Amino acid sequence: MPVRVLVTGGAGYLGSVLVPTLLDRGYEVTVLDNFMYGQNSLVECCVRRHFSVMRGDCRDRSVLARALDGADYIIPLAALVGAPACQADQTAARSVNLDAVRLLLSMRSPRQRVIFPTTNSGYGIGEPGKLCTEETPLKPLSLYGTTKVDAERAVLDAGNCVTFRLATVFGMSPRMRIDLLVNDFVHRAVTDRTVVVFEGDAKRNYVHVRDVARAFLHAIGQFDRVQGQAYNVGLSDANLSKLELCAKIREHVPSFVYLEAPVGEDPDKRDYIVSNEKIEQTGFRPEHSLDQGIEELVKGYAILRRSQYANVA
Repeated sequence: MPVRVLVTGGAGYLGSVLVPTLLDRGYEVTVLDNFMYGQNSLVECCVRRHFSVMRGDCRDRSVLARALDGADYIIPLAALVGAPACQADQTAARSVNLDAVRLLLSMRSPRQRVIFPTTNSGYGIGEPGKLCTEETPLKPLSLYGTTKVDAERAVLDAGNCVTFRLATVFGMSPRMRIDLLVNDFVHRAVTDRTVVVFEGDAKRNYVHVRDVARAFLHAIGQFDRVQGQAYNVGLSDANLSKLELCAKIREHVPSFVYLEAPVGEDPDKRDYIVSNEKIEQTGFRPEHSLDQGIEELVKGYAILRRSQYANVA
């Protein structure tokens, strides 16, 4: 009998890559999603015998009870992602990002395993030149970061779990998000040929969306070895500032012009470099480089041109 996986928020940017990947590996997948963006990113999965889908809210106890029934692994992707989206609806941010996770933990059976994604923006402002490891104190500076850090703590305290502190994700997805930093800058390079950068020396780490999906598969396959711990997930050769990222993009889009000016600030105040050594020691290595992702995005933006591919208006 196939291993059963419940993915809440499975029709989002990450889930729309993860769910087909799980199905390809022989898992039985149930998606619970409210389809708040009107997306149709999972329609090609409907022909798959081991795929099922529920339209509903992860905060609804009765809906969640039905979704949890029979699941071996639970991957809670349902969230308001990013500081702007959380700031726009603070009540929803707290109820979806934190309260719904606590509800899920209270309702799952002890045997049901949780693999939970959070964000390494919880590190806030790092020490110059010093890598953030999983032992580095978490100092989130936005509502988004705070809700995700608190949810991770609840998951780890509950046990039978793994948590992933994801770097800034990039790459094409059937439910695209152009507002993510790499995706946004490449989109501007392709469509506008220019971008004005603020806080250009602020560094962060990056990871391809398909490598994030692979990390979930890795956790399922190695669960007994990795359980009960948090892991950074990112590209170890991609701790780059915004200006360094722009220079990398210009290698692929030579006409791209970028300027730095004090025209804004990151609400998460992200400025850190990250060590991914811990997960690498378990045998996981990303397969998609930043250069490959930029090339992919350039091709993708020959198809996608509309601003609807974001999670904020």
